[in-house]
Amino acid sequence: MKRVLITGLQGFTGHYMARELEQHGYEVWGLGDVPSDNPRSVVANLLDLPSLKEAVAKAQPNYVVHLAGIAFVGHGQPKAFYDVNLVGSRNLLEALAPVAAGLACVLLASSANVYGNLQEGLLSEAKPVEPANDYAVSKLAMEYMAKLWIPKIPVVIARPFNYTGVGQSDSFLIPKIVSHFVRKQSTIELGNMDVWREFNDVRDVVHAYRTLLEAKPVGQIINVCSSNLVSLRGALQMASELTGQTIEARVNPEFVRANEVLKLGGDNSLLKQYVSEWAPRGLHETLAWMLHSAALKS
Repeated sequence: MKRVLITGLQGFTGHYMARELEQHGYEVWGLGDVPSDNPRSVVANLLDLPSLKEAVAKAQPNYVVHLAGIAFVGHGQPKAFYDVNLVGSRNLLEALAPVAAGLACVLLASSANVYGNLQEGLLSEAKPVEPANDYAVSKLAMEYMAKLWIPKIPVVIARPFNYTGVGQSDSFLIPKIVSHFVRKQSTIELGNMDVWREFNDVRDVVHAYRTLLEAKPVGQIINVCSSNLVSLRGALQMASELTGQTIEARVNPEFVRANEVLKLGGDNSLLKQYVSEWAPRGLHETLAWMLHSAALKS
């Protein structure tokens, strides 16, 4: 059986995850707190355990991809990170326990934010975790909580590094840059232009998630990353070359972290043991896709 339940199906990553799975023969069900016309959609709130149990019982999944959560680090209500990312995830696992016999794999999306901002270079899963904000703490707490369920439920934890794509909110860095170029803005406010980070493609991330579901490395925590670093200055230059436009970048001190690590990315050695032919797209290709899509809509 290849029935998969995706939480957060209507979110940015959820759409791409559904498409990836459907293209590989899965029957995709979605779980969310808003009614949908999709007959394979079940309605439940992650903080309402009875409705969650009812929804899971209806879906009877063989696989689960848990994407639902609050992902924007600058979200204004810190308590919400813990309510949704930690308590909501625990409720989901409790709701899955009665159908555990039919589960092949449950993938929980954590975050590379758990490593913090103080370690330099390409970070492996063996590096110490040093979360630096409520979002990161809530994700790390979710990881520890999930380990309590591994004897009963086949859980795999993914730690994605930065990724982007068409449909991501402009509150994130790359969509903000794309938006400014499409609207032909003359200036943009950014942080430190000389930091190097990963900016991976959402299509590659969901490919990795699907492959991990199929590999079933239960109990593992696995970085989802490319190890390809690009500077913020370089990202802006790529967008300029693709559009033929020039935007003046102004450094806003509010966007600059104290003692910021200049080069930070993920070591994908463990991921490549499970994801065959891992050849992630470069940022240039992703930017071209995003700029083209945004221009068509403008």
